[in-house]
Amino acid sequence: MMTKRLLDRLPEVFRAAALLLFLLFTVVPFYWMFVTSIKTRQEIYSSELTLWPKQFTWANYVDTLHNTQFPLYFANSVLVTVVSSLIVLVISVMGGYSMSRYRFRGKKAVLLVFLGTQMIPTIIILVPLFILFSKMNMLDHLSSLIVTYTVMNIPFCLITMSSFFQRIPVALEEAAFIDGCNKWQTMLLIVLPLMLPAIVATFVFAFTGAWNELFFGIMFINGEAAKTIPIGLNNFVQKFDINWGQMSAGGIMSLIPVMIMFAAVQKYIVSGLTQGAVKG
Repeated sequence: MMTKRLLDRLPEVFRAAALLLFLLFTVVPFYWMFVTSIKTRQEIYSSELTLWPKQFTWANYVDTLHNTQFPLYFANSVLVTVVSSLIVLVISVMGGYSMSRYRFRGKKAVLLVFLGTQMIPTIIILVPLFILFSKMNMLDHLSSLIVTYTVMNIPFCLITMSSFFQRIPVALEEAAFIDGCNKWQTMLLIVLPLMLPAIVATFVFAFTGAWNELFFGIMFINGEAAKTIPIGLNNFVQKFDINWGQMSAGGIMSLIPVMIMFAAVQKYIVSGLTQGAVKG
């Protein structure tokens, strides 16, 4: 009888073990980065492994903020990420609404092209973009990153918004037209409030994609004035040394805006991610 109970509970045990392993796999790197950021340089490079610092210090954070260009990197990241994410959101909302509500020639072809772009390795578009930005004098300028991140995120976000719009009954808009609303009033007063979770989820996707991107940033930006956080943190890797303390401190500080944003809009993200999977 006890053996049967144990066998019945095996799926729950395996599921709990899998979740625990996933939690450890996710949390441990962040924990280790934080612990490294509050260690002294001597303890970081010591051969003795310590799970918690023997001597607690904020020196790495102070040095990163005052002796490096990290504040400039942070400001550049905020500018590039917010601008590109807002552009992606506006285009995705308008394009997604058009793709879900209107019938026009080539609609399926457009969707296939957008889907096809998600299968293309990003490294393939590196050389064409580099040549284009070079001829337009956009290298070493934040505009090159804004354009790149916008173009990269629009296809997926537009397709996602289109699927969300399809969940909203057309009858709601028709009722608004009968009550005297025009197209823009219906969009702003009826449709967009219902789409708030999807809009937030799409914005967060575009935001995190632009905030964490490194590959294109390294290729397009060389000067200090236009570097973002991922590019700037890469500067801590020197030829003969790696400043693990400052790099870890910078990494922890770069997580703060994303953590605050996720904490503020968590309920909208969960609702937006599940909205397209639940039939209304």
